[in-house]
Amino acid sequence: MKHPRRILLKVAGLAPATLAVAGGPLAALAATAAEAKLKIGIIGSGRVGGTLGEVWAKAGHAVMFSSRDIDHDRSLAEKIGSDVRAGSPREAAVFGDVLMISVPYGALPGIGQDLADIIPGKVVIDTSNPIVGRDGEIATWAREKGAGLATAELLRGARIVRAFNAIGYAQMGKAREQPGRIGMPIAGEDERAIALVSRLVRDIGFEPVLIGGLAMGKYLMPGTPLAGERAPDEIRKIAGTLN
Repeated sequence: MKHPRRILLKVAGLAPATLAVAGGPLAALAATAAEAKLKIGIIGSGRVGGTLGEVWAKAGHAVMFSSRDIDHDRSLAEKIGSDVRAGSPREAAVFGDVLMISVPYGALPGIGQDLADIIPGKVVIDTSNPIVGRDGEIATWAREKGAGLATAELLRGARIVRAFNAIGYAQMGKAREQPGRIGMPIAGEDERAIALVSRLVRDIGFEPVLIGGLAMGKYLMPGTPLAGERAPDEIRKIAGTLN
């Protein structure tokens, strides 16, 4: 990991304007990310993927939904309207400046294989949680390895940021009503990926809190100390006790 964890935590607590004043490559990336409309490809348009895609579209981004049910994706795109479309997972991966994967964890190996020629270098938001009762042996392996590190192994070459893992989907559509009140813990190691994902987190009303690199992604799951809705400062305080 490029930076000591304490520096990651400090940087994560700063707003984009503060980063711009501080200078340096992360400041430039954050400033650029804050200006441009982004294209977001979504693989998995269920409760989490569908909800986030809708609020990102309302925030002004272009969205493409994909799943195993193209009719569902087309219906969702038609309902939401402006600059929202439907396609295959491959089309969504090519389309997105950022790719969000929101599927049962057991589907990740197949996605990694099917999109092996597209995923390297792609900024990927990983919302998937390994659940043993649903996903079987791969979930046991991912929990032992740590969900962030496991995803990096399954989606080789992707610039992964774990986010939206530890909070219920219902709140995801409401956070813009009180911007910044609820923190969103994220984990990642690539500076540009962190900057882009942090911008998207803020765009829908959450305050991103970087808790560390992908090894810390094991804490972004239900049943961990960071699960549930918490204020940003509370997340930082809890994250400081974890290792």
